Amino acid sequence: MRATINNTLVNNLKLTGKIYEVRDTKLTGFIVRVSAAGSMSYLCQYGRSKRTNICKVGVLSPAQAREQAKEILGDAAKGIEPNAAKQLERKQMSLKKFITQEYHPWVVAHRKAGKLTVDRIKRCFYQDFSDLPLDKITVQAVDKWRTERVNKGRSKYVVNTDIATLKAVFSKAVEWEMIEVHPLKKLKPLRVDQHSNTRFLSTDEEQRLRCILDKREDRIKQERNNANCWREERAYPLLPAIPPNQFADHLKPMVLLSINTGIRQGELFSLTWENIHFEQMRLTITSDNAKSGKTRHIPLNSETLDLLKTWYQQVTGKAALVFPSKMNLPFNNVRKSWQKVLKQADIHDFRWHDLRHHFASKLVMVGVDLNTVRELLGHSDIKMTLRYAHLAPEHKAKAVEKLVNAKW
Repeated sequence: MRATINNTLVNNLKLTGKIYEVRDTKLTGFIVRVSAAGSMSYLCQYGRSKRTNICKVGVLSPAQAREQAKEILGDAAKGIEPNAAKQLERKQMSLKKFITQEYHPWVVAHRKAGKLTVDRIKRCFYQDFSDLPLDKITVQAVDKWRTERVNKGRSKYVVNTDIATLKAVFSKAVEWEMIEVHPLKKLKPLRVDQHSNTRFLSTDEEQRLRCILDKREDRIKQERNNANCWREERAYPLLPAIPPNQFADHLKPMVLLSINTGIRQGELFSLTWENIHFEQMRLTITSDNAKSGKTRHIPLNSETLDLLKTWYQQVTGKAALVFPSKMNLPFNNVRKSWQKVLKQADIHDFRWHDLRHHFASKLVMVGVDLNTVRELLGHSDIKMTLRYAHLAPEHKAKAVEKLVNAKW
């Protein structure tokens, strides 16, 4: 079979239960092969009965794989055995080249935060390691790098996250047989007190936050009324009025929804009305938008249900998104308005993501078991949820109190 190998073709290749190949009409020797089990690979045939594997479909785009096929054919024309040249190139491949040619296309295609992952690698590691071959980046060198970062005041938690990102790169390099051994396999993360990273609002802080949000609502509505009075006097078209029973804008419902459900900011921004089930009193985080890649359902309490019903009346028909931006697209951030509210509420060292910690912490403090909290947060491992265990000291107190009445 012959056809132009592109994204459309690759996405429409079907599983037949038999091995078959499609030969590219643009470049002789460039092939996509479909196995009986359905796995697909790009190949390059550079002579009679001579061919080499380029990579699996998904690692590179068809256009990128075709460019590699051109290089292989060019080497073959010069008498250079492609496999030998490829092995030498892989052995000498620098971190920067591996990220650019191999890892970047894959991680962007397969991970929601792929671009952010690549940006983190470039920001953190390019200055020291970009030109080094993959197998020349040692545990000692990376350990020295993180020691310097910590000494400069960088959080151990953040440094561990940075290195975990780099280690994931090497794991893929091993999987794709770019290197034989993971060079950072023996590098253990720095010990971190998980409790120190669990920032949540005190009762007083939450009251202040809610109060400032209410005042912000009143101020925006009053400013709109004043603006319309000014326009009316000059016979200008009036701006849409904000009824007293509606929200002034997106910020208050966003904050309250996060406080009562613990959803991540990215999940919040991508939430659609299809994910809100009023009759069942729950919302759904779909696998496409969940960090874990797994769908989860979160019950809606009375406050959340009421605010969503009110917000639905305001925005329904304008967009499928629960919180559409002015262009009916998902928000990128609400940093400016959020920081202003925190400053007015006199709340310090608190991120939007800490609303998620606040949700979990309140649940634990009122006696909700950790496994339920884990399910609501969407943690795949209970270890992630154990950071909140210290907030339920009464369980430990009851445990040791049992010793008093124990009969030996």
